[in-house]
Amino acid sequence: MSTAMSFLTAYDEVLTAKWPAGTTHSEARTPYGTTRINSCGPEDAPPLVLLAGGGSTSTVWYAQAAHLGRTHRVHAVDLVGDPGRSVAGERPIRTVEDLTTWLDAVLDRLGADHGALCGHSYGAWIALHYALQAQPPRVRKLILLDPTQCFAGFRPGYLLHALPMLLRPGAKRTRTFLEWETGGAALDPTWLRLRCAAAGFPSARPVTGPRPASEALGGLGVPTLILLAEHSRAHHPTRVAAAAARLLPHAHTATIPGATHHTLPLHEPTATALNRRIEEFLTAR
Repeated sequence: MSTAMSFLTAYDEVLTAKWPAGTTHSEARTPYGTTRINSCGPEDAPPLVLLAGGGSTSTVWYAQAAHLGRTHRVHAVDLVGDPGRSVAGERPIRTVEDLTTWLDAVLDRLGADHGALCGHSYGAWIALHYALQAQPPRVRKLILLDPTQCFAGFRPGYLLHALPMLLRPGAKRTRTFLEWETGGAALDPTWLRLRCAAAGFPSARPVTGPRPASEALGGLGVPTLILLAEHSRAHHPTRVAAAAARLLPHAHTATIPGATHHTLPLHEPTATALNRRIEEFLTAR
């Protein structure tokens, strides 16, 4: 079996084993290719769009889909150019403006105007930039899970440990890196097989850039929840919390006890607290 076929088989296994019964799959045609969306929950419920971290695929949200899908129409999106079932088009995503245009097209397809947007890690970076640039404002509430490059930089040690995996992707190096960052946490084996298989799946270079300007953050009028992993090795959670409090004075920041950057959002011991925080925020008036 080819590397791509092994990855897609593992992808479908996670959906079958971990996602709620009745999960549906759809595609959004955008200027940058076709985007795969996995959805669950009542079709007439308020929309909640989920953006995963780099390399994780939309399937990583299974614990949130099962819980939040009781009260929301949950839409988990595969990023174009990242491992997953989205298919990149001839026009590549190269800038933050491209990302905003891409996500606009996805929300148009979903009919998710004025819904909630949640992202983890790199997905949080995309979600924050989108909330800052979307015209007219389309985000009702914004949730950022251990957001990277939004309020503080990476820890040098995190980048050093990630470097072998980034330079020469492979299942063994991916597993070694995740074991280091999570402190050897017992990640779901079905999803872990997929995450390691993603190392051999073709992907594009992600769009990166500076952190959002302080002036732009100060003008963000969207109610925002920032949830940080207590033991994140990606950055210093206390520094992120302090910077977020300074730059987004109306945002609410909380810490998920025991979590690391890569145990979010799926690790069972911490997913319960994560889901409760998100649910409280989404249902608050």
